[in-house]
Amino acid sequence: MLKIDYTLFVQIANFLFLLLILNLIFYKPIRNVLHKRRAEIESLENGVDDLEDQAADLSYDLEENLAGARQEGSELKESIKHIGFEEEKAMMHEATKTAGDMVSQAREEMERKLAAARQSLENELAAFSKELAEKLLGRSV
Repeated sequence: MLKIDYTLFVQIANFLFLLLILNLIFYKPIRNVLHKRRAEIESLENGVDDLEDQAADLSYDLEENLAGARQEGSELKESIKHIGFEEEKAMMHEATKTAGDMVSQAREEMERKLAAARQSLENELAAFSKELAEKLLGRSV
């Protein structure tokens, strides 16, 4: 059975003294370490969140720049294609003109040769006609 005498108060005082000493020696340093660790983890988590936000911003900027570069490249490609078509038209026009000039020169050359051949044949025709008439008539004309 429990007796209430001075030993009960000594036991309570001993318990409180041990509680105070344990609190000072063990519990407070452990709580301080846990508090510091929690604060460091929170600061690292905040740092990670900040870095994730920066990464998202940089990713968005990169995508935006990439889209702009693609648009600029597409416009440049179309511009170069248009310039190429214009140069092709100019070359085709020049080739057509050159071919037309060559055809005209060939026609003129053929007409000159044809005229020369006609003149030659007309000159020979008179001689052949005279010779044919002499052979048919049997006398000189």
